[in-house]
Amino acid sequence: MEAPATPHGPAEPQPSTNAVELTVTSPGQMRELGRRLAKLLRAGDLVMLSGELGAGKTTLTRGLGEGLGVRGAVTSPTFVIARVHPSLGEGPPLVHVDAYRLSGGLDEMEDLDLDVSLPESVIVVEWGEGKVEELTEDRLQLVIHRAVGDTTDEVRHVTLTGLGERWRGTDLSVLSA
Repeated sequence: MEAPATPHGPAEPQPSTNAVELTVTSPGQMRELGRRLAKLLRAGDLVMLSGELGAGKTTLTRGLGEGLGVRGAVTSPTFVIARVHPSLGEGPPLVHVDAYRLSGGLDEMEDLDLDVSLPESVIVVEWGEGKVEELTEDRLQLVIHRAVGDTTDEVRHVTLTGLGERWRGTDLSVLSA
């Protein structure tokens, strides 16, 4: 079925998006958010994390690892770029990538063979914007911001945006419970 014509030509298809905003008040809550988010993830999912240094990206990924039931401590893969955590059960492995030091965009990311790992893994990429979007139209983007004026330096605002058909019918609001 074609999109209806407009006075300026055919309408562009609108991307499928699904978004929710959350406030997280401690590292423990960030980790718990990761554990809850893991229940929504399945093999083939790409999760992109962005936020300034110390925002809580790795803390959230630790919670994802716990929720997915993977082997090994989830730590920042900054110097090794990518780390694979196999599942201890029937779930998918977690591939945790830190693209902070990669400047070549998709070319450098291709060397990691993420496209090969994606169908059977959950791939989490910190600092992936502009580098991994071509892997799939279906992805979950999380943006973590420190709260302005927070005197404890622990309050974060998290925006989760599900892009593509995979996330269209997924109720992300369950993460705010």
